[in-house]
Amino acid sequence: MFPIVRRREMAGGAIILNEIAAPRIARVAQPGQFVILMAGEKGERIPMTISDIDPVKGTITIIYHVVGRSTAAFKRLQVGEGYRSLAGPLGRPTEAEGVGLAVCVGGGTGLAVIYPIAKKLKSQGSRVISIIGARTADLVILKEEMAAVSDELLICTDDGSLGRKALVTELLKEVLDKERPDLVVAIGPVIMMKLASEITRPQRIKTIVSLNPIMIDGTGMCGSCRVEVGGETKLACVDGPEFDGHRVNYDLLTARLQSFREEEREAMMLHEKEEMEHCPMKKEMEMEGE
Repeated sequence: MFPIVRRREMAGGAIILNEIAAPRIARVAQPGQFVILMAGEKGERIPMTISDIDPVKGTITIIYHVVGRSTAAFKRLQVGEGYRSLAGPLGRPTEAEGVGLAVCVGGGTGLAVIYPIAKKLKSQGSRVISIIGARTADLVILKEEMAAVSDELLICTDDGSLGRKALVTELLKEVLDKERPDLVVAIGPVIMMKLASEITRPQRIKTIVSLNPIMIDGTGMCGSCRVEVGGETKLACVDGPEFDGHRVNYDLLTARLQSFREEEREAMMLHEKEEMEHCPMKKEMEMEGE
């Protein structure tokens, strides 16, 4: 078992942080890599990008949005409990050496992935401008952590409840009007990464995006995470998950992300039914009705 040593709920319980004891992984893991987790013996194997690494404590941190049956099962795990299986680190680490000025753009739960990259860049002596945002204020996570690893932090929300009322891509345009970064890292919803890549394309600014949302098996065996990069077929879990944002076929990526939508919906409905079957309140109501 890989025990949870720290747990934090964010966004009203919709986003969960788990710090997990995994000394051997923590010793060698790098920003940009991911792990594969299983909650129980019959659970689904879920790939998740590592959000933080502490080799001294021997822990790694993951942050996930509760969106389906497996993440709902993960949410039930409390401090002292743990994951049955944890494999990694997998994937290629972020390539960001020798960068003078970097702009890190994170949207939604993409902030969990952008944080260790910004932290790495800052530790290497890079000047880091971070742009973070989400739909509403409660969905903007890791504000303090991002501030600590950024020379300048810009925050926005779609509804204006925190920071500017704007999209992260709008703030990226404003930064590029004044600065010429060596690197832009954009991680979040596919449409955001696509727009960010189009914004940086005219100036030929190196742009990295992460295609971690499309991963399923995490080892290259299933082929479900096939993506087109520069006209060639790549596997996000083996060749990535990070790629040159200017070379990704985003239309194909968007289509492939819909591949298992119906199966995901059915699995969640089954999970909710099982939860109701084991609900103590339901059992009490049935006993009262007898």
